[in-house]
Amino acid sequence: MSLNPKITDWQNRVVWLVGASSGIGAATALKMANLGATVIVSARREEQLAALAAQSSQIQTMPIDVNNLEQLHSVAQHIQQQHGQIDVVMYCAGHYKPQSVLAFDLSEMKQHLAVNYTGFLHFVDACLPILLQQGHGHLSMIASVAGYRGLPKALAYGPTKAAMQNLADVLYLELQSKSIAVSLINPGFVGTRMTAQNDFKMPALITPEQAADEIVSGMARGQFEISFSKRFTLWLKFLNLLPHRLYFKLIKAIAT
Repeated sequence: MSLNPKITDWQNRVVWLVGASSGIGAATALKMANLGATVIVSARREEQLAALAAQSSQIQTMPIDVNNLEQLHSVAQHIQQQHGQIDVVMYCAGHYKPQSVLAFDLSEMKQHLAVNYTGFLHFVDACLPILLQQGHGHLSMIASVAGYRGLPKALAYGPTKAAMQNLADVLYLELQSKSIAVSLINPGFVGTRMTAQNDFKMPALITPEQAADEIVSGMARGQFEISFSKRFTLWLKFLNLLPHRLYFKLIKAIAT
């Protein structure tokens, strides 16, 4: 049984993707545009947004900074006024830098928090009143399997994604009765500029285009959690069920 209304037809849908200048966000924007949606993409990097829009007449650009709450509200209201409604909103913005506790960097911790979590709260603050007013819509966010449980070198990144996952549960529980769908996207390893920083072999690595296919397919099935690739994420889900003693032992063995 699906937890959300299934989206199988993207024709004439209005979609707003924030953090979509590259990686999964950009690939998802292009995928949805090619399926017939009107896609508004937002990010700080205007040149990359323009390059993305050049690939499809269905894509429009609205540059923003997720830490600028007033700007987010302005863009959200502009989209609603221009198109009459917003059918799907998705937060794709993310910041990642591998960090060990032995090289603790408070400024990096705060930057992860600002982009990955506080930025998402700003996004919700801008979108939610519109979705509630129109009485329908779909709120989606890209978190990560790194939020399932603590992992080496994910000192700054993992906790912000865990916070998103927890918030997604609450949003779903309280918005379902308001006819607003909520979906949580938990990617494994995807070949982007962020994962290019990793100095280890990444199992089940996929392309941003493959990730976009998974996202659209998950929405077509009405899934709440959309995770990929399954051969990796299912393994992490299994590890998540283990007691701490066994989990720590296995993770240490894998990491060494």
